[in-house]
Amino acid sequence: MSQAADGEIIQFDNVGLRYGTDREVLSDLSFTLYPGSFYFLTGASGAGKTSLLRLLYLAQRPSRGMIRMFGTDAITMPRRRLPALRRRIGVVFQEFRLVPHLSAFDNVALPLRVAGITDRELAKPVADMLEWVGLADRMDARPPTLSGGEQQRVAIARAVIGRPEVLVADEPTGNVDPDMAVKLLRLFEALNGLGTTVVVATHDVHLLQKVPESLIMRLDKGRLSDPTGALRYPPRRPARPADAPS
Repeated sequence: MSQAADGEIIQFDNVGLRYGTDREVLSDLSFTLYPGSFYFLTGASGAGKTSLLRLLYLAQRPSRGMIRMFGTDAITMPRRRLPALRRRIGVVFQEFRLVPHLSAFDNVALPLRVAGITDRELAKPVADMLEWVGLADRMDARPPTLSGGEQQRVAIARAVIGRPEVLVADEPTGNVDPDMAVKLLRLFEALNGLGTTVVVATHDVHLLQKVPESLIMRLDKGRLSDPTGALRYPPRRPARPADAPS
């Protein structure tokens, strides 16, 4: 249980980001994300969604401001402690980023192997996770032989196999058809039902209606607006879905 389990899980205070000497791409970001929340991050292309997500999963440090994660100051934290913090955050990329010469099973198992889990210990959880995303019969397939939707489901399984407290997804439905986009969204909802805080960046306004109780953060030219009270109010506590992996 994290220090922030009953309060904020991630907090930004007056955060700004610039690359080099250019103008800020993100300005004056102040918001709180809570455990068990489901957020959509939306905005036009170039609004800064990917830059904000990079701050959320600690791939980028801000130019100014404060970021607290799980009760810890993520800005002043020694670099040697960052890997442990990053393991609490799962990331799903639009372009999948699977290892092409590894099977679906081995792609999903990769984070566990890096963490020192033995093959004997990881075999069942990886198989269970692939079954949960609907790929039990494709676990030996390599990414080039999988469809876009199948590759994205492998990427989701890999991102959550370590049971992160936060899942960040950058345009996860951008390379799949509308029906598959809805199926992927249902997986994110199920994860949210387990208590995972989910942040999905998307430019597809139709997806926003698919999760009625989600909260929306809208970026416009590097600044956030708050159409659903996402930045002000704790979310509802999700119910655990019956078909979620144990």
